[in-house]
Amino acid sequence: MMEKIDKRDRAALFRTRLAEAMSARQMTQAALARATGADRSTISQLLADGVRLPNAQLAADCAQALGISADWLLGLTERPEPLADLLATQLTMREAPRALFDEAIFGWHREAAGYKIRHVPATLPDMLKTRALVEWEYRPQLGRTAEQAIGAFEDQLAWLRTAQSDYEIALPLHEMEAFATGTGYYSGLPVDVRLGQIERFEALADQLYPSLRLYLFDARRVFSAPVTVFGPLLAVVYLGRHYIAFRDRARVETISAHFDWLVREAMLGARDFAAHMRDLRARVQNI
Repeated sequence: MMEKIDKRDRAALFRTRLAEAMSARQMTQAALARATGADRSTISQLLADGVRLPNAQLAADCAQALGISADWLLGLTERPEPLADLLATQLTMREAPRALFDEAIFGWHREAAGYKIRHVPATLPDMLKTRALVEWEYRPQLGRTAEQAIGAFEDQLAWLRTAQSDYEIALPLHEMEAFATGTGYYSGLPVDVRLGQIERFEALADQLYPSLRLYLFDARRVFSAPVTVFGPLLAVVYLGRHYIAFRDRARVETISAHFDWLVREAMLGARDFAAHMRDLRARVQNI
C-alpha cells in the first residue's frame, strides 16, 4: 500500500521536481508558461514556497511540456520518464531472422557476460549443436551463404566460451525423443548426424557440469514457450518471426521464476542428463 504524503510535503516535492526538470531542459518560467498556456505568474507561484499544488490539467501540461511524467512531478513514482517512454525501453519487439545466432542474440549474450543465463530453446540449443546438425538444419535457409554464416556462428560460440556465464538449459523430453528417432521436425536427419549430436551432448554434459546444466521436462505436465533469461537484465520470448524483450525487473523476475519452476518439475535433472544421452545413443545404434 502506497504511503500517504502530507499535502505540504507533496507541494514541496512538486516544486523541487518542477525546478529540476526546468533546469535540466533549460526552460525558463516564461517558456513554460507559453508551452502550457498558463500565466507566467501562475508558474511563478508553483515554484514559490507555500502550500500550492496545480490542478490536474496544469500538472499534466507541465509534464508534457517538459517531457516527463506527471506522476513523478506529484511524487507518485520515482521514475521521471513518461509511461510511454518507460514501456518503450522495458518492452521491445525485434525481428527474429532465420539465422544462426543473429546479432541481437549475440548482443544480449555479451551484455549478460558473467551472469547466469537460463534458456528454453525452440528446438535443440543452437550453442550446443554439431556443425553437421547446423548444416542440415540451416542450409535450406542460408543457401550459398551457409559456410560464411556457420563460420561466423562458430566464432560467436568461441567468444561465449570465454564469457564466464553459467548456463541452465531446459528441454522437453519429447524434443529429445523426436531428435533421437528422426521423427517430426527431425524427419530425414541421417543417423550419423543424430549419433554425433547425442555424443556431443553426452560429452558436454559431463565436461562442463556444473557451469552447464541441462534438464528435461515432461511437456504433458509442464510447458514453456521458447524463452531466454539473461541474468537480472533481460528476458526474451521467441515468437518465431519476432523476439519480445522485457527489461523491467518485475517481468524478468517472473520469467526467471517460470524457468525455476521448469527445473523443479523436470523429469531428469542435470546430473541425470549424460546418462540419458548414453541410453538414447544405445537405442539409436540398435535401430
